[in-house]
Amino acid sequence: MARKDTSMTPEEVREFLAANTVLQVATQGADGWPHLAPMWYVIEDDMVVFRSFTKSQKIVNLTRNPNLTVLVETGDEYSQLKGVMIKGRGRLVADPDYVVSIYGALAAKYPMINDTPMTLDREAMQSAFGRFAAKNTAVVVEPVKVITWDHTKLGGGY
Repeated sequence: MARKDTSMTPEEVREFLAANTVLQVATQGADGWPHLAPMWYVIEDDMVVFRSFTKSQKIVNLTRNPNLTVLVETGDEYSQLKGVMIKGRGRLVADPDYVVSIYGALAAKYPMINDTPMTLDREAMQSAFGRFAAKNTAVVVEPVKVITWDHTKLGGGY
């Protein structure tokens, strides 16, 4: 008997990524070893976007080699595992205005300023994050291959 399909639909992928908070980002270091780091992220035009300091190892690695793999996974038991893994290319965006907009989107999802996420207007975003923008790079993950699993679709079986 063939195993049940555990893949997610595009809508399920969108909902899953929107509902979760930690993105594992894997880039390749100059020594050939993977560099893995957890990041906060947002979804923009159905693509994962995160930001980091331009001098961080992940940005240095992506400058050298834009290939990366990102992963969001949930579940503690096999029957509850869900995940989205995206193999793609990191498009680096150093434009300070864009970086500020990503900071604003992150602030709407995560408690970056206060104890709760908050939506900021353009002036408030610039005031809160503008001084960091020039030292940061946004990464737009352009998918090459998306791999998904939702073991809740197995109904407890294997």
